[in-house]
Amino acid sequence: MDLTRGVREWQSRGRAEPFRGHSIHVFERDGTDPLLLFLHGFPSSSYDWRHLLARDHDHAALALDFLGFGLSAKPRDHLYSLLWQADLVEELVRRHAPGRAVFIVAHDMGTSVATELMARDLDGRADIPLAGALLFNGSIVLERASLTPAQRLLRSPLGGLFARLATERVFRQQFGAIFSTAHPLDPQEAADQWSLICHNGGRALGHRLIHYLGERRRYAGRWHGAVADWPGPLSFAWGLEDPVATTAVLDALLELRPAAPVERLPGIGHYPQLEDPAAIATALHGALDRAAS
Repeated sequence: MDLTRGVREWQSRGRAEPFRGHSIHVFERDGTDPLLLFLHGFPSSSYDWRHLLARDHDHAALALDFLGFGLSAKPRDHLYSLLWQADLVEELVRRHAPGRAVFIVAHDMGTSVATELMARDLDGRADIPLAGALLFNGSIVLERASLTPAQRLLRSPLGGLFARLATERVFRQQFGAIFSTAHPLDPQEAADQWSLICHNGGRALGHRLIHYLGERRRYAGRWHGAVADWPGPLSFAWGLEDPVATTAVLDALLELRPAAPVERLPGIGHYPQLEDPAAIATALHGALDRAAS
């Protein structure tokens, strides 16, 4: 399937870079400190961040497509571990912003990459000088989340078959269901996202990419411990109409870190950065101000 015009324009703003023998799509922008490090979710890509980037012109920014997603390579025999993705993030920051203060902005799956980076910082072995983090709408505490039918099928013994039989119609239905009624999935956005999923043969990889959910259970102690104990400034923002990373997940995170500032976003679902970019931009600027002070 051909990439849509909007995706081709986004592709032209970045470039392909190698990491461990694979091609990774990277967007970079120069600007003031701290560097904003954008970590996307499943099943999308750095394309999710374009509206938010347009609302913050001043800060340096780095956004990547994780291996297996978006415009990056999509090897069929790879074990798609979030630990590998965290290694990738550390290497890209070393290349593009060595020694520079980094503020993480993470959504969905990306929130668990963020908590792994925070855990490495707690271990004293992080290569990234973390200045703060904003996490939003991610099922970090998995037992409190409500997985979609597609996620459950991809994790089942029939996951490979379901991935191979996936169609754009089914994708639009499943993806649209996690948007709020006030901010429904735009048809062009759906076409853009589907073209990114299909790019480089990615349509049949969903059952492999969903591996991260198992890691959320396996590393729960480590990643929940990072939420509780990481000493840096950590903020949350949450679309309150999210049917997946529900407010029960937010409540669980606040049990781990009761003093964390929260920006609650009424009338917004799982994708605040696509549904209401201005609202998540306000939350980001608030988190940056708190980190600076």
